[in-house]
Amino acid sequence: MVKVVNKAGYANVFDFSELPVPEPMQRSLARLYAARSRAWTTHETAKTCWSRVMTFATFLSELEDTPEDLDGVTVAVLKRWRARHVSTVTGKAVLRTVRLLLQQDRRFAGGPVTEELLRRFPAAKPSKQSYENDEHKRVVLAAQRQFRAARLRIEENNRLLRAWRAGELEEASRDWRLGEVLNHLARTGDVPRSILPSGQSHVDHRNLLGGSGPEQTWGRLFLSRMELTALAVLLSDRFAWNLKIYDRMPAPTAGPSMGEKTSITYQVQVEKHRAGRGRWFSTENVTDSGADSPGRLITQALETTAHGRDLATRLRPGTDLLMVARLYAPARVAHRHQDTERPRPVGPLSFGIAYNDAQRWQQAHDLGGSPFQRVRRTTVTREGRPRQHSQSTNDRVYVLPDANVQRASRSVFADGAEEAVEQAEAVVFGGHLADAPDPAHDQTATADCEDETTSPWPTPEGGCGADFMLCLACKNAYIHPGHHPRLALLQQQIASLRSVLDDSAWNERWQDHSLRLEDLRDRVGAAAWDAARARAGSDDSALVHLLMKGDLAP
Repeated sequence: MVKVVNKAGYANVFDFSELPVPEPMQRSLARLYAARSRAWTTHETAKTCWSRVMTFATFLSELEDTPEDLDGVTVAVLKRWRARHVSTVTGKAVLRTVRLLLQQDRRFAGGPVTEELLRRFPAAKPSKQSYENDEHKRVVLAAQRQFRAARLRIEENNRLLRAWRAGELEEASRDWRLGEVLNHLARTGDVPRSILPSGQSHVDHRNLLGGSGPEQTWGRLFLSRMELTALAVLLSDRFAWNLKIYDRMPAPTAGPSMGEKTSITYQVQVEKHRAGRGRWFSTENVTDSGADSPGRLITQALETTAHGRDLATRLRPGTDLLMVARLYAPARVAHRHQDTERPRPVGPLSFGIAYNDAQRWQQAHDLGGSPFQRVRRTTVTREGRPRQHSQSTNDRVYVLPDANVQRASRSVFADGAEEAVEQAEAVVFGGHLADAPDPAHDQTATADCEDETTSPWPTPEGGCGADFMLCLACKNAYIHPGHHPRLALLQQQIASLRSVLDDSAWNERWQDHSLRLEDLRDRVGAAAWDAARARAGSDDSALVHLLMKGDLAP
């Protein structure tokens, strides 16, 4: 038996005698599980590991000869175990968990079995993708419509309640009587009700309220769980917050305004469940400076949950969680609440967003799947920066595997490739090779020029303003064998400067010229090029010396 206690102090016991393997194997797996569980803070992690250990034990039990203990696990057994799971995302997760567990055992400290256990397998590709634009708009629009309707309903009833409490309504009028009911609702979490002889609950003032449904009764001041889920979808879309964050998110507090009267900056505490002990919480500053600012949604969240948070504080002092909703059937839900990871209900109130809330919400809006992971992924990939995770996780898990990012990046890659081609073309010989000089061409220090009036580097007067070294990049340049000794010597001298100049200086002044000369050497041929350098005379040496010093004017 292994007991795991979560951060909230609740215990969960796992019985390893339920595994369908011999008792020695049960005890070995229990010891390994217990050792690893010391670092866990949630029952969700414990249950996931337990289910994967059960999968491993079931696999062993189905073998022709089930091992008595871990020392009976052979290379052949591990190969079959790997082959069964390595082809799926879920299977890779099972392999990874069991491997981490088994490698703690001294019997897997070395040898062929250990090598097989630790053999790498391909990383699993994320099964979730960001939304396409149309899908994203549909999800966000559904959440906006539902939350906006709830917000307007609560705002209208809030105004009436404030007017009643301020004594601004005519006594005994319809609005006054409705304000009295709303005051009762704010204090207790429900409108006045009577119990009929049959034992059924009856809503008092049904005609005054306009009905007995949630929107006519407790929904006047409280969000339903589906409306709270819609708010969470909008928050995830705006801030890329994880679904689990909403279970224990404290109500944001307004920070110092520094004399600013038109905006409010909220300090939002975000819990990062996988960050590790001591790094669970971070604070984000979010500013409400207008209708389209990120902080406006925080303001609306605080306004729509205000009565729920006030009631929770009165019923259980010290409770101040942002995401609070009114339960449809408080007694029944409170009795069935078995989730040790999420806060327990307080009176008629529940906190956070359960997985079944997300499932019910997506089914109600016919979305084909829970929106939270995909909305979060869409926001992260859209903004292109890490949120509640590291840069490496952002790149590896969110950005690189995402199909939408890959499609959007094609044009970027194409532009980059074109730019690379342009840069490559800029450092190759741009002229022509000739067998002999042409009398119609003008001679320069490095090449013969066909037409200086069409130079890529014209002067205001219409001539060529290029340095003689740039002649090798010009389409008007012609190189014949008479140039080879001089250019081969020039290449040698440029290369010799690398040993006396730092890299940045050499790269800036000489790298492009060196690359063009290397390209020209490849076109002429290495043997002919080296032979030409050996024929270089004193005139070639003097000319190269002047070129290197920059003493030759174009």
